Amino acid sequence: MIDKRDEAETDTIPAGMLALDQQLCFAVYSAAHALNRTYKPLLDPYGLTYPQYIALMTLWQQDGRTVKALGATLGLDSGTLSPLLKRLEASGYIARARDKTDERQVLVTLTGKGRDMQRDAVSIRMEIGKATGCTLEALQALTGELQAMTERLDARTTRDDAAA
Repeated sequence: MIDKRDEAETDTIPAGMLALDQQLCFAVYSAAHALNRTYKPLLDPYGLTYPQYIALMTLWQQDGRTVKALGATLGLDSGTLSPLLKRLEASGYIARARDKTDERQVLVTLTGKGRDMQRDAVSIRMEIGKATGCTLEALQALTGELQAMTERLDARTTRDDAAA
């Protein structure tokens, strides 16, 4: 039996409002998958996955990070990050070692191979830029908008968590 109240509420939803192709979440999700598919053939020659690649990017920015700091930057929990780092270490891109000043911390540092990869990353970035069909300025603007949106969403989640 259909509740008349539910039927009336459904009648007031604007046409197309819930269409999948009109949803920001699906557009971001689809774009992320398309980017990952585009990165794959560029990273395959190096034996890298996209998550491994972005871990290297964070180390190119600041080498010698703790596993905890790396996870926080990438938004990855230890259950996801540990195997990723283990594979990067086995491939010779990074080294992991206990911090001499705090044995509880594990430091992640680039090896020579990991530092050398940074030179090749420039051409990878250029290929990704070409694949998008966007100008550098448009990509920078889009990146800034997505970062700002992420910050707003994270701030809201933090407020909601604190209120609960």
